[in-house]
Amino acid sequence: MSTLVTGIGELTTQDDDLGVLRGAALVLDGERVAWVGPAAQAPPCDTAVDVEGRAVLPGWVDSHTHLVFAGDRTAEFTARMAGEPYAAGGIAVTVEATRAATDDELRANLRRLVAEAAAQGTTCVETKTGYGLTTEDELRAARIAAQEVDEVTYLGAHLVPPGADPDEYTALAAGDMLAAVAPHVRWADVFCEVGAFDEAQSRRVLSAARAHGLGLRVHGNQLGPGPGVRLAVELGAASVDHCTHLTPADVDALASAGTVATLLPACDLSTRQPLPPARTLLDAGARVALATNCNPGSSYTTSMAYCVATAVLQMRMTVDEAIRAATTTPAHSLARPDLGHLAPGARADVHVLDAPSRTHLAYRPGTPLTHAVWRKGTRVR
Repeated sequence: MSTLVTGIGELTTQDDDLGVLRGAALVLDGERVAWVGPAAQAPPCDTAVDVEGRAVLPGWVDSHTHLVFAGDRTAEFTARMAGEPYAAGGIAVTVEATRAATDDELRANLRRLVAEAAAQGTTCVETKTGYGLTTEDELRAARIAAQEVDEVTYLGAHLVPPGADPDEYTALAAGDMLAAVAPHVRWADVFCEVGAFDEAQSRRVLSAARAHGLGLRVHGNQLGPGPGVRLAVELGAASVDHCTHLTPADVDALASAGTVATLLPACDLSTRQPLPPARTLLDAGARVALATNCNPGSSYTTSMAYCVATAVLQMRMTVDEAIRAATTTPAHSLARPDLGHLAPGARADVHVLDAPSRTHLAYRPGTPLTHAVWRKGTRVR
């Protein structure tokens, strides 16, 4: 069944040929966009929806989340707000709760968060394993995630479990655990950071994942300067995420490589880290994406709009740069050319704002502006 979305005041297509259109319409046919152009030239359709002058843009693509978990870390957050520093070891609290949860409990929480994100315009979600840290629990997380989200990433190398030998656990994460989970995921990630995995351990896991045919992602340079960016670029990772603490050499490496710098500003605010140098990266020619990093410890939000507003108001990105970083660029980092833009052939993921312009995303920060959402051509809000 075809649907004509008409009455669009401003259509941000994120397509280089189409650009931003006014007085536009688009046609959704099944799961795809079938037509985009002036409303007066729209073809006949089975149904029509008039958005009455509102702004329309592609659905958000959230390329970095950790949604398969149980419990929360309110106490840790409260302590952090009172001045205690953030450390990677807090992940162990979520690991304990997640291992104790049933499949149904994990699935219900995951569905709740995906629905919460969709209600705010997010139509594509990547999520990671990483709160199991045993072969059985990592496999369980991957299977549950694969049933509920668009893209799944193996993150067995999230933290060395308390009491485990780091080298022995790295061998497991790069060996039997990876082999068990690989058929259920498209990506592999590693937390290359002080308190997690060092460069040699990270390289071992990523190299093994690549041998299994998985695309690579890296958590890097979150808590301080480190090898994460350099390793990601060297191994041809699709994305290196956080990028809070970058040296000039890191910036140059990202500018000359295909690796996307995925920035997670909600996490930096929650952990009271400095915000990543988005302007420096963009001016150098690097590709920049934004994501929520939704997780119960360091960034418990599903709001991509919050990240977009923060990027504009505090990271010196323009509105158009921030929207691209929340749609087209993360889609690129996920190797999903069907996502993040509105043009014929793209997946019919549409976000209608209760505002006349995309600029309102930063102009009215904190205001819920999502009016309607289509995902794969089906209206979900």
